[in-house]
Amino acid sequence: MSELCDLSAIELRRRIGTKEISPVELLQSCIQRIEAVDGTLNAMVTTCFERAMDEAKAAESEVLAGEALGLLHGLPVGIKDLESTEGVRTTFGSKLYADNVPDADQLSVANVRDEGGIIIGKTNTPEFGAGANTRNLVFGATGNPFDPVKTCAGSSGGSAVALAAGMVPIASGSDYGGSLRTPAAFSGIVGFRPSPGTVPSENKPAGLLPFSVLGPMGRSVGDAALMLAAQVDADPRDPYSTGIDATLIDPIRGADLSAIKAVFSTDLGCSPVSKANRALFAERAQSFRHVFADAQDCDPDFTDVHDCFEVLRGVVFVGAHGERVRTRKADLSPNVVDNVERGLLYSLEDVAKAHLSQTRIARAWLKLFEEVDVVICPAAAVTPFPHAEWYVSEIDGEAMPTYMRWLSLSYAPTMASACGAVLPCGVDAHGMPFGIQVLGPPGGDRHVLEVAHALEGVLAGNPATQRPLPDIAALSVK
Repeated sequence: MSELCDLSAIELRRRIGTKEISPVELLQSCIQRIEAVDGTLNAMVTTCFERAMDEAKAAESEVLAGEALGLLHGLPVGIKDLESTEGVRTTFGSKLYADNVPDADQLSVANVRDEGGIIIGKTNTPEFGAGANTRNLVFGATGNPFDPVKTCAGSSGGSAVALAAGMVPIASGSDYGGSLRTPAAFSGIVGFRPSPGTVPSENKPAGLLPFSVLGPMGRSVGDAALMLAAQVDADPRDPYSTGIDATLIDPIRGADLSAIKAVFSTDLGCSPVSKANRALFAERAQSFRHVFADAQDCDPDFTDVHDCFEVLRGVVFVGAHGERVRTRKADLSPNVVDNVERGLLYSLEDVAKAHLSQTRIARAWLKLFEEVDVVICPAAAVTPFPHAEWYVSEIDGEAMPTYMRWLSLSYAPTMASACGAVLPCGVDAHGMPFGIQVLGPPGGDRHVLEVAHALEGVLAGNPATQRPLPDIAALSVK
């Protein structure tokens, strides 16, 4: 791949700033790629090409006039369809909002625009972000760029696929139980879950629960960090947004891995993981663990994390969608209905115990980082599965008790308020992308990004662990 749309966001922004390329040329390249492959993939479900072209022409004029340029000046951006965009349809993946056109950008989108980003369209998501399969009743399913009949996971699957296929150089995502991290792993790109409040979310229905966060996605750690630098802000409407982390605005540089203490865990001590993914993680980890000052095998303490997660997620879904399930159940996807109906079965005592468990989990996580710098584990429990299946119902013959259980590699760190990056780490035996997580404590965003950036370079030097690329020609609509 050698088109402009395939270059890194950092390189494209540099070339725009030096007048080597025009934002108009770049936008045209991205539009051509979308038109070539999205008929196969269904990732960019709403587009605004005319408006984007007007903005690209204005961005070109600003460059030529020598005006001050923003961090993302002239870069086309995909925005997940859970984020409100002024004048551009925002459905939340729901039939209930199929014709919704907001009259204002939410803060995360406004900040991207303020830094010169050009919104090219909205990326697909499951309804209200419920589920790790990007499939909904409005637009249908998004296919994996490495095998379009398989899922790209979710809920930020549209953004992950748009990045992997070269439709945009950067995109937005969000993450509760792995909604940003699992799609990154399944599509062979980078996703970063920031600490709560790092990217303010003023529209969360349950603002006092820190688990749902907004974050960046890119084809490299540097690109994701560039997007994050534009998203970072402070907003009192998000109780966890207490100030801007200025360290995240500066360009990311790689950490000295020879000074880093890493913990390796195959399943975090709590997660069902397929035998194939266990073996692959062990093999891949063996190829790079020597670069760290210390690499020990250890499982964090996630006692009672499954009940904790299910109960607290139930609180959010009953509050946000309980009335919709009561009055419009037939118009909702099964994952939304499932979350609400199971949530209604919990008692006040269940909720109280879940809060106590979550507090203990979070404190145990912090305690771990008094001795180590990062935790490294697989990003997903299984290889990508057919998107005709709503979720993973069993792993190696073991039935999953809920539709979310297979995601516990990512939702367990969520319960600890962790921040974490997902890095592509080659492909599995099925030729599908395999990813790893680099996890840290809340507030450790810069450090985790620096470790991930350095490790990314190590992985790129080994053909078995370098970032895989989809076959664009095979995806193109003839």
